[in-house]
Amino acid sequence: MSWHQHFLRWDNEIELENEMRKSLDSIKHDERLLEEHFYKNLEFGTGGMRGEIGVGTNRMNLYTVRKASAGFAQYIENAGEEAKNRGVVIAYDSRHKSPQFALEAAKTLSSYGIKTYLFTELKPTPQLSFAVRELHAFGGIVITASHNPPEYNGYKVYGMDGGQLPPKSADELISYVNGIENELKIKVKEKEELKEEGLLVMLDDTLDEAYNKKLQEVSVSKELSQEAKDNVSVVFTPLHGTAYKSATKALETLGYKHVHVVAKQAMPDPNFTTVLSPNPEEAEAFSYAIKDGKDVKADVLLATDPDADRVGLAVRKDDGEYTLLTGNQTGALLLKYLLSQLEKSGNLPENGAVLKTIVTSELGRKIAEDYKLTAIDTLTGFKFIGEKIKQFEQTNDQTFLFGYEESYGYLVKDFCRDKDAIQALILAVEACAFYKQQGKTLWHVIQNIYEEYGYYKENLKSLTLKGKEGSAQIEHLLTSFRATPPGEVAGLRVKTIEDYQVQKRAHLESGETETMSLPSSNVLKYFLEDGSWFCLRPSGTEPKVKFYFGVVSTTDEESVLKLEQLNNSIMDKVAAILESNEEEIKK
Repeated sequence: MSWHQHFLRWDNEIELENEMRKSLDSIKHDERLLEEHFYKNLEFGTGGMRGEIGVGTNRMNLYTVRKASAGFAQYIENAGEEAKNRGVVIAYDSRHKSPQFALEAAKTLSSYGIKTYLFTELKPTPQLSFAVRELHAFGGIVITASHNPPEYNGYKVYGMDGGQLPPKSADELISYVNGIENELKIKVKEKEELKEEGLLVMLDDTLDEAYNKKLQEVSVSKELSQEAKDNVSVVFTPLHGTAYKSATKALETLGYKHVHVVAKQAMPDPNFTTVLSPNPEEAEAFSYAIKDGKDVKADVLLATDPDADRVGLAVRKDDGEYTLLTGNQTGALLLKYLLSQLEKSGNLPENGAVLKTIVTSELGRKIAEDYKLTAIDTLTGFKFIGEKIKQFEQTNDQTFLFGYEESYGYLVKDFCRDKDAIQALILAVEACAFYKQQGKTLWHVIQNIYEEYGYYKENLKSLTLKGKEGSAQIEHLLTSFRATPPGEVAGLRVKTIEDYQVQKRAHLESGETETMSLPSSNVLKYFLEDGSWFCLRPSGTEPKVKFYFGVVSTTDEESVLKLEQLNNSIMDKVAAILESNEEEIKK
């Protein structure tokens, strides 16, 4: 069907929900806007779906949520009665429509005879992962768009292990979702009727204490005194999201008394009024925390994103100013502290493994190898780290110790199977207190890590190309790099190319190729002769293509220069490709 036929299908729907009807009427005379809303179905990918809230097949609304949920219901039905009885847990964040979308998902699943547990208030994504495991549910759903702007929302699906669905299971689910022809005709029962039937169970705060108890296991120091805890000062902001209760309760239980919450950002706010973007990767998101930090002379500032699966750290330098750590720096800091404490206590297993993604810094590998541990790469996306943890359980040949990705996601203990900002926050505060009793700041520790292992520097550039034309441009860009791969970048020879789509690694000097074991994914990675690398990866949840860069050198200055040259060289090539494509289109 054409986009216009989809529009007519919606416009002619007599029972179209009132809010959707008003929204449709407001844009029906703008053909360009109509096409954007209807030119495709909002894509349900391996991580679920994410998009702008609004009317139409290409937007997040009650009908697209019902469609996704009906597809999930059919997926569960195919697994049998036991799966239906084990049921699904549903959580949601502080975004616009999150409670409504969560309820629509719950009503849809329950209407299929599937037992559904729905939290009665917003909860962090990692607590959803924990709840799936704690309740022995068959799966889970969280309504969130993570750190996206306020106009977005999303829908993520979890498996029985509490992790996001791996590719094979996700593909099966996607086939069910895509098989639903008319999202407008999905019928659901009312909430009270489903509750009376015992199919819809409302979850209050009964799992909060169980989650908090498990969070205490993140603490690893055997030498940290109460005096050291009393001596550390922390500023925390949940950025109007879900982490406030869980984070403050966990730190209070562990004995930290000086935790200052940014008052103006403590409460949920779907508009994220005080920030340009509720993203702990952005320095601007720390502006209020920095002000409060200076007032109380805080040792560390912490910010979590709206669904509390990612955390950012800002640390105080010698001049009293705060600087935001990159995700790679925070990962290295947490990993070094964790492994050093496990070694000191005699609890470092010989078969321990550290998991990181292919676009995460190689510094983590160096630290792991220093402790005679294995570092394993996964594809980008924490579901692949969760999948690897599950594999460890099945084979019992390696012990999971730490997993992380450069985009500020970390996992310490596997009672969750997705990144957990609360766990990372606990470990960061403990590390801060531990090092402070030694006279060190976290800034000092980062510098010591560089001095010991080398000055690893990384950078990320994102290019947003919205709409139908943007998707075509992104595809053209990847095709161009595959068709004419660069042989030299910033004066350095390209030695190896990894194409994850065809799962091949090509060594340019020898001409040899080898098969890679990771799943197929539309990602390209290039390694240069000096150990530098760069990577191209279209986002799976946003209209973006991302460019990752990594270098290493013996001095900070040299690494900074290398990174700038690598970055400029690739982005100039990207600009030239896109400009050439636009000229071809005009012809």
